[in-house]
Amino acid sequence: MTEDVLTGIGNAIRQTLESEQTDRRAVRGLFSIFVEQVQNVIRYSAEGVASNDSSNALGLRHGIVTVGNLDDQFFVSCGNLIKKQDVEQVNASLTHVKSLDRDELKALYRQTLRGDAPEGSRGAGVGFVDIARNASKGFEFDFFSLDDEFSYFCIKAYI
Repeated sequence: MTEDVLTGIGNAIRQTLESEQTDRRAVRGLFSIFVEQVQNVIRYSAEGVASNDSSNALGLRHGIVTVGNLDDQFFVSCGNLIKKQDVEQVNASLTHVKSLDRDELKALYRQTLRGDAPEGSRGAGVGFVDIARNASKGFEFDFFSLDDEFSYFCIKAYI
Protein backbone atom coordinates (compact mmCIF):
# COMPACT_ATOMS: atom_id res chain seq x y z
CA MET A 1 0.00 0.00 0.00
CA THR A 2 1.06 3.55 -0.70
CA GLU A 3 -0.49 7.01 -0.35
CA ASP A 4 -1.42 6.84 -4.06
CA VAL A 5 -3.28 3.56 -3.49
CA LEU A 6 -5.04 5.13 -0.49
CA THR A 7 -6.18 8.09 -2.59
CA GLY A 8 -7.35 5.98 -5.53
CA ILE A 9 -9.33 3.44 -3.52
CA GLY A 10 -10.66 6.13 -1.21
CA ASN A 11 -12.06 8.11 -4.15
CA ALA A 12 -13.69 4.97 -5.57
CA ILE A 13 -15.32 4.17 -2.20
CA ARG A 14 -16.60 7.72 -1.80
CA GLN A 15 -18.05 7.79 -5.32
CA THR A 16 -19.71 4.40 -4.90
CA LEU A 17 -21.34 5.36 -1.60
CA GLU A 18 -22.49 8.71 -2.91
CA SER A 19 -23.96 7.13 -6.08
CA GLU A 20 -25.90 4.73 -3.83
CA GLN A 21 -27.17 7.78 -1.93
CA THR A 22 -25.70 6.52 1.33
CA ASP A 23 -26.25 8.79 4.31
CA ARG A 24 -23.57 11.53 4.28
CA ARG A 25 -22.67 10.95 7.91
CA ALA A 26 -22.06 7.25 7.23
CA VAL A 27 -19.96 8.13 4.15
CA ARG A 28 -17.80 10.54 6.18
CA GLY A 29 -17.35 8.03 9.01
CA LEU A 30 -16.54 5.12 6.74
CA PHE A 31 -14.13 7.19 4.65
CA SER A 32 -12.36 8.55 7.74
CA ILE A 33 -11.93 5.06 9.19
CA PHE A 34 -10.71 3.72 5.85
CA VAL A 35 -8.07 6.47 5.64
CA GLU A 36 -6.87 5.88 9.21
CA GLN A 37 -6.63 2.13 8.77
CA VAL A 38 -4.74 2.31 5.47
CA GLN A 39 -2.40 4.94 6.92
CA ASN A 40 -1.77 2.50 9.78
CA VAL A 41 -0.58 -0.08 7.24
CA ILE A 42 1.52 2.47 5.35
CA ARG A 43 3.20 3.78 8.49
CA TYR A 44 3.47 0.74 10.74
CA SER A 45 3.31 -2.52 8.80
CA ALA A 46 6.37 -4.60 9.63
CA GLU A 47 6.28 -6.10 6.15
CA GLY A 48 7.16 -4.22 3.01
CA VAL A 49 9.64 -3.38 0.33
CA ALA A 50 12.15 -0.60 1.02
CA SER A 51 12.12 2.30 -1.38
CA ASN A 52 15.08 3.88 -3.13
CA ASP A 53 12.83 6.82 -4.02
CA SER A 54 13.11 9.64 -1.46
CA SER A 55 9.53 10.76 -2.24
CA ASN A 56 8.29 7.43 -0.89
CA ALA A 57 10.56 7.05 2.14
CA LEU A 58 8.53 4.26 3.77
CA GLY A 59 8.45 2.17 0.60
CA LEU A 60 5.65 -0.22 -0.26
CA ARG A 61 3.94 -1.63 2.82
CA HIS A 62 1.97 -4.87 2.91
CA GLY A 63 -1.45 -5.18 4.45
CA ILE A 64 -5.06 -5.94 3.67
CA VAL A 65 -8.16 -3.77 3.81
CA THR A 66 -11.80 -4.74 3.35
CA VAL A 67 -14.75 -2.40 3.10
CA GLY A 68 -18.23 -3.86 3.14
CA ASN A 69 -21.84 -3.78 4.16
CA LEU A 70 -23.38 -6.62 6.15
CA ASP A 71 -26.83 -6.58 7.74
CA ASP A 72 -27.30 -2.86 6.93
CA GLN A 73 -24.07 -2.04 8.70
CA PHE A 74 -20.89 -0.80 7.03
CA PHE A 75 -17.50 -2.01 8.20
CA VAL A 76 -13.84 -1.38 7.45
CA SER A 77 -11.39 -4.12 8.33
CA CYS A 78 -7.64 -3.91 8.06
CA GLY A 79 -4.73 -6.18 8.89
CA ASN A 80 -0.95 -6.19 8.75
CA LEU A 81 2.12 -7.63 10.39
CA ILE A 82 3.56 -5.89 13.43
CA LYS A 83 6.64 -6.66 15.45
CA LYS A 84 5.87 -8.82 18.45
CA GLN A 85 7.54 -6.26 20.73
CA ASP A 86 4.82 -3.72 19.74
CA VAL A 87 1.79 -5.91 20.52
CA GLU A 88 1.57 -4.99 24.22
CA GLN A 89 1.65 -1.23 23.54
CA VAL A 90 -0.87 -1.37 20.67
CA ASN A 91 -3.17 -3.64 22.70
CA ALA A 92 -3.02 -1.29 25.71
CA SER A 93 -3.70 1.75 23.55
CA LEU A 94 -6.70 0.18 21.79
CA THR A 95 -8.10 -1.26 25.01
CA HIS A 96 -7.94 2.19 26.59
CA VAL A 97 -9.52 3.91 23.59
CA LYS A 98 -12.28 1.29 23.40
CA SER A 99 -13.18 1.91 27.06
CA LEU A 100 -13.90 5.62 26.53
CA ASP A 101 -17.29 7.22 25.90
CA ARG A 102 -17.91 9.89 23.23
CA ASP A 103 -16.98 12.85 25.44
CA GLU A 104 -13.82 11.13 26.70
CA LEU A 105 -12.80 10.29 23.11
CA LYS A 106 -13.29 13.91 22.09
CA ALA A 107 -11.17 15.11 25.01
CA LEU A 108 -8.41 12.55 24.29
CA TYR A 109 -8.42 13.54 20.62
CA ARG A 110 -7.91 17.22 21.46
CA GLN A 111 -5.31 16.45 24.13
CA THR A 112 -3.37 14.22 21.74
CA LEU A 113 -3.38 16.83 18.98
CA ARG A 114 -2.04 19.46 21.40
CA GLY A 115 0.68 17.22 22.81
CA ASP A 116 3.83 15.79 21.32
CA ALA A 117 3.53 12.77 19.04
CA PRO A 118 3.97 9.50 20.94
CA GLU A 119 7.43 7.95 20.83
CA GLY A 120 7.84 5.92 17.65
CA SER A 121 4.77 7.48 16.04
CA ARG A 122 4.91 8.50 12.39
CA GLY A 123 1.89 10.78 12.75
CA ALA A 124 0.01 12.80 15.34
CA GLY A 125 -0.93 9.70 17.36
CA VAL A 126 -4.69 10.17 16.93
CA GLY A 127 -5.39 7.32 14.49
CA PHE A 128 -7.01 4.87 16.90
CA VAL A 129 -8.90 7.68 18.62
CA ASP A 130 -10.23 8.87 15.28
CA ILE A 131 -11.30 5.34 14.35
CA ALA A 132 -13.17 5.02 17.66
CA ARG A 133 -14.82 8.43 17.21
CA ASN A 134 -16.10 7.50 13.75
CA ALA A 135 -17.03 3.88 14.48
CA SER A 136 -20.61 4.63 15.49
CA LYS A 137 -21.24 0.92 16.14
CA GLY A 138 -17.89 0.16 17.77
CA PHE A 139 -14.75 -1.68 16.77
CA GLU A 140 -12.89 -4.88 17.56
CA PHE A 141 -9.27 -5.89 17.22
CA ASP A 142 -7.04 -8.90 17.71
CA PHE A 143 -3.47 -10.15 17.41
CA PHE A 144 -2.34 -13.53 16.12
CA SER A 145 1.16 -14.73 16.89
CA LEU A 146 2.98 -15.87 13.76
CA ASP A 147 6.51 -16.59 14.97
CA ASP A 148 9.09 -15.27 17.44
CA GLU A 149 9.34 -11.93 15.64
CA PHE A 150 5.91 -11.05 14.20
CA SER A 151 2.21 -10.98 15.00
CA TYR A 152 -0.69 -10.29 12.68
CA PHE A 153 -2.77 -7.32 13.83
CA CYS A 154 -6.33 -6.78 12.65
CA ILE A 155 -8.93 -4.16 13.42
CA LYS A 156 -12.55 -3.96 12.28
CA ALA A 157 -14.70 -0.87 12.76
CA TYR A 158 -18.47 -0.67 12.27
CA ILE A 159 -20.47 2.28 11.02
